[in-house]
Amino acid sequence: MMFKQLNKSLIALALAGLAMNAHAHRGWMVPSSTMVESKDAWVTVDAAVSDGLFEIDHQPLRLDALQVIGPDGAKVTPANTLTGRLRSVFDVKMEKPGTYKAAIVSQNVMGSYTVNGEQKRFRGNEESFKKDVPADAKDLKITRTAARLETFFSNGETSTEVFKPTGVGLEFVPVTHPNDLRAGEKATWRFLIDGKPAANQAFSLVPGGVRYRGVLGEIRQSTDAKGEITFTVPAAGMYYLSSTWPAAAPAVAGQPPVMPERRATYAASVEVLPQ
Repeated sequence: MMFKQLNKSLIALALAGLAMNAHAHRGWMVPSSTMVESKDAWVTVDAAVSDGLFEIDHQPLRLDALQVIGPDGAKVTPANTLTGRLRSVFDVKMEKPGTYKAAIVSQNVMGSYTVNGEQKRFRGNEESFKKDVPADAKDLKITRTAARLETFFSNGETSTEVFKPTGVGLEFVPVTHPNDLRAGEKATWRFLIDGKPAANQAFSLVPGGVRYRGVLGEIRQSTDAKGEITFTVPAAGMYYLSSTWPAAAPAVAGQPPVMPERRATYAASVEVLPQ
């Protein structure tokens, strides 16, 4: 059981650490459609960790912590869940009109400590941290990470209940609905950190299809003092949105990176439709 818990945490930590690295593996979920208009409304969602953005070329995204939230804020049970060699997949029956959210959320602990003069490293969750790290450990250095990976899809119309913030970690609370994005139009987004405006929060947008363009095409933006930004939505396509809090400390030559005591990451796939 302990190994299973640790394995889940390691996967989540890997996703958290890779959220803002433009050249690293990315974990993502992409629905078959972001807007469905049907009496029998379903979406199929692909979920993977890939080298090429939205390419199925590395390993499946584990779905142990998957949550699907419906337009009324209630949890929806995904159907036909499968984890294969290169990707995971699940279906969602959208019985109610409005917006649904698929999310993988985790809170984890990683760091190092010394016991009897020997340095050891730790990765896990709060429960395993309290259990496995000795109370008399020396030189304890830890980072607590809240990671969130999401995607959104709507049945017939959009709604906003799924964007109700939890007040934990870095959250995306858009003013312009992500299922209403149109190329060339203005959109306003908002980010929160622990329920408060994430001022000057940097985020990245990378369009899919990198293998066909030959260039990353990354777009970088930052929020204002209210945690908001209004910008012109780029060309149509599926985009990978990612952000990390706090901003990385300046690198010092010959020194390891400075790890903050708390860290929060956010990533999502959003679709921009043509005008």
